[in-house]
Amino acid sequence: MTRTGRVRRRRIRIALALAIVAALVGAAIGIRSLLKTPKPPVVAGCEVTIGQATYSLDLAQASNATTIAAVGKRLGLPDHAVTVALATALQESGLHNLGYGDLDSLGLFQQRPSQGWGTPAEILTPHYAAAAFFEHLAAVPGWETLPVTVAAQQVQRSSSPDAYAQWESEARTLAEGLTGEVPTGLSCQFPGLPPGATASLSDAMSLELGPPTVGVAVLAARGWTVSAWLVGHATQFGITSVAFDGRAWTAAGGAWGPDPVAGSEVIVTRVHTGST
Repeated sequence: MTRTGRVRRRRIRIALALAIVAALVGAAIGIRSLLKTPKPPVVAGCEVTIGQATYSLDLAQASNATTIAAVGKRLGLPDHAVTVALATALQESGLHNLGYGDLDSLGLFQQRPSQGWGTPAEILTPHYAAAAFFEHLAAVPGWETLPVTVAAQQVQRSSSPDAYAQWESEARTLAEGLTGEVPTGLSCQFPGLPPGATASLSDAMSLELGPPTVGVAVLAARGWTVSAWLVGHATQFGITSVAFDGRAWTAAGGAWGPDPVAGSEVIVTRVHTGST
């Protein structure tokens, strides 16, 4: 073989070796890409966790559930009343403020204007509907000791009187987490920052929670009721963080964590909107 032939063969072998190395490197990169698990997108939603029990809520359900709990506590009712109300709303509407129903039934509790529950606009206002339910519940003799499904049926007069029983466990857990009975029971997450709200936060809190709310020292149960309400309404009012009693929730993290600075006042921060 001539010298020129040997040089040509050597060049061919080198080229083949380089091609094989490039192919192996490319394959390794491809395999790594296939094996790498993409980070799942943040799914908007909320959870109430008490001990081993966890229940998921969408953002609208969390807002409505915290409104029901807040109104019950504003009216000075025990947590059992909130459990009854939540079980009823879970059965009647799935905790969604429905603009339709059987006959003229509407809203969270499927209340009927024709039966004196209020105007359609009032019934479709969650804090009004909750207050109306609690007013009727409080008029039931001995409701405090009645089973949840029996107490609910005394108010609703449903054609399925036992249907509320299936929601009792979930309703009790939600009530524990939303009334302040158990701290940090509710957490919510959503992609990005919540939008800024044009509605007045202070007006909404006054209507649903009553005083005291934020910026003043409160007892632990009251502070956690207020905190849960704020987390449940974060997307509506542009709330980015809530802090109380050594704990803080952030919209960015979507969970409660330690905050040694947080004391006996509920502190809330918001996307700047110019509203209060």
